[in-house]
Amino acid sequence: MFALRPEIRPATVDVVVEGRPLRVPAGVSAAAAVLLAGLPAIRETPVSGAPRLPFCMMGVCFDCLAEIDGVPNRQACMVAVAPGMCIRIQRGARTAFVAP
Repeated sequence: MFALRPEIRPATVDVVVEGRPLRVPAGVSAAAAVLLAGLPAIRETPVSGAPRLPFCMMGVCFDCLAEIDGVPNRQACMVAVAPGMCIRIQRGARTAFVAP
């Protein structure tokens, strides 16, 4: 009466999170990749150094600021992963990135 569905594996993307290679589902955000990596924080607050993790996952709270591909202050929840993407924890205050 019931037939088993064939196992469909989603496409994956290889990224680097804090120096560690990680394979994540295609289409997820950089913030989701950090959570999948099991890191204790994605950034540290500039004043006290308190660890923060992504909170709202929709671009409102700015708790997911990270350095992505060398660019600081990126909202990781708003950036889809790409092959070879490098995601690093943002430590303290960062200066604004100015494009050349």
